[in-house]
Amino acid sequence: METRGKIRKKKKSPLKKILIVLASLLLILLLTIGGFAAKTYFDVKNTANKISQPVKGREKSSNVETGKPFSVLLLGLDTGDFGRDDVGRSDTILVATVNPNENKTTLISIPRDTRMEMVGHGTVEKAAHAYAYGQEKMAMDSIEKFLDIKLDHYAWINMQGLKDLVDAVDGVVVENKFEFTQEGFTFPAGKTALNGEQALAYTRMRYEDPNGDYGRQVRQQDVIKGIADKSLSFSGVTKYKQILNAIESNMKTDLEPDEMFKIAKDYRNSFTTIDQETLHGNGEMIDGLSYQVIPDEELARVQLLLDQQLGRK
Repeated sequence: METRGKIRKKKKSPLKKILIVLASLLLILLLTIGGFAAKTYFDVKNTANKISQPVKGREKSSNVETGKPFSVLLLGLDTGDFGRDDVGRSDTILVATVNPNENKTTLISIPRDTRMEMVGHGTVEKAAHAYAYGQEKMAMDSIEKFLDIKLDHYAWINMQGLKDLVDAVDGVVVENKFEFTQEGFTFPAGKTALNGEQALAYTRMRYEDPNGDYGRQVRQQDVIKGIADKSLSFSGVTKYKQILNAIESNMKTDLEPDEMFKIAKDYRNSFTTIDQETLHGNGEMIDGLSYQVIPDEELARVQLLLDQQLGRK
């Protein structure tokens, strides 16, 4: 049975640097310290080579090379609940469209519990399961079919890597909306300083949040923004080695080094305006499991938005 709900209005995001951080913190370094020193360039390129990993069984996109709008599936993986040897699940799922013609980027946040087909697995399950079953390929194939768009690239960062990144920039400050306790840490309301371990716990809490998983997404974005702000500061520039080390250990993307440099050079104006959307669903219990079921009209709204940003409509 289909469920229908009220379509949520588009919200402007103040988090101007989220995409750059998730897609590649390398881009921040390129934009910030591109002329800092020749050694920096080679360090960045070396890291870019290490994290570049193509997806077997998918045709390579040429959109970045030709300067066209492109899309990226951004995943935050959490292996913390399963052990480091487990591939984990996609705890955070974002689809970004980068449009150089409009100098604009749009971020679509997809709830991890969104009910959709697992392409290649023959089941209908939560969106977060696709990566666990088939890594980048199944995640891309499943989100691609659900949203009816072509995904050009992927980038993932292990959510455990947030700990390393926060520590690499000597901590972040967030504006916490209400006091709560998670994993032995108490987070007071208001401005709160976090080290890496605290930041990881802060981004995992959702059961005490009245907004559930949507509230957790906001906290994750706040931590990411804090990392971006620190990375772009002078102190962040001086710690670029630590940032690169954290990236190398916790991130993969199918973007090749030359494509990363091209994005940093030719697409930088596309990040001056970033709109953030959330795909909203209705909570339902199906076969004893909790899902977010996306109403047809809400899905159609987001599909049209993506088509427009990718130059289809």
